[in-house]
Amino acid sequence: MEENIQETTAVPVQEVIQEHVDKASGFFSGVMDYFRNILPLLIIAVIVLVLGILLSRIISRIASKAMKRSNMDNAARSFIVSVIRVVLYAVVIIMALSVLNVPMSSIITILGAAGLAASLALQNCLTNLCGGFIILFSKPFSAGDTVELDGTVGVVQAIGILYTKLNTFDGKTILIPNGNVTSARLINYTETPTRRVDLTFDISYDADFNLARSLILTAAMEDPLILSDPAPIVRMAAHKESAIAIDVRVWVKNDDFMEVSYTLNETVKRIFDRSGIEIPYNQLDVHIIGEKNGGK
Repeated sequence: MEENIQETTAVPVQEVIQEHVDKASGFFSGVMDYFRNILPLLIIAVIVLVLGILLSRIISRIASKAMKRSNMDNAARSFIVSVIRVVLYAVVIIMALSVLNVPMSSIITILGAAGLAASLALQNCLTNLCGGFIILFSKPFSAGDTVELDGTVGVVQAIGILYTKLNTFDGKTILIPNGNVTSARLINYTETPTRRVDLTFDISYDADFNLARSLILTAAMEDPLILSDPAPIVRMAAHKESAIAIDVRVWVKNDDFMEVSYTLNETVKRIFDRSGIEIPYNQLDVHIIGEKNGGK
């Protein structure tokens, strides 16, 4: 009796196990058949992707060399090459998906949804991208120009898709978003070949103003880096609390701006000391009024 019960319970268990084994083998067989069928297309898609990337790089290099021969600005050239490379990569990805028989309508839908999500999430990036195009076509500055952006003075190294790179005179590299560049107050010091150096010197009220003015004017005219046209200007600027202010305006080439500023300051200090012209400290005159009627 017990043997019959064991045999009847053993048979269903074996059937259940066999059924699961059959299902698993059928699933793996289906997966293998799927990959066996799609493998040629997958290989072709990978080949298209690799060759497309290589071809995109070659086209980008050819475009860069062509623009270089046309004497295009370095910053503009790097920006255009970056845009071309991104567009070519997008085309290659679409071609690879097409090889895998992904419907073009699905690709367009996905790209549209992705573009909408990206535009919402990357508003600042899009602003910077548009700013890059504005800089490229309006050309407020070029690579190598000395500019002031957002209070930062430096030499423009490159204009990228999203950022403009500046090298400051103290050795820093600063990346300013292109959106900020287009909306900021911009000063281009290289736009014109010359630049004016503005200095102010204080002398004592007891000093001879005409002598001081003559000495400064002579020092400016003898400096070979200071231009004679426009002529240097040395005039009394203000009657300050403790001194007379003398404004000095001289014109120099852009590359000589800092050198002339330092040299003229040092020269004026030296000739003032030699000529006995005092550069005063801040002074405060105190008048003491004694008490009247026998006050102590």
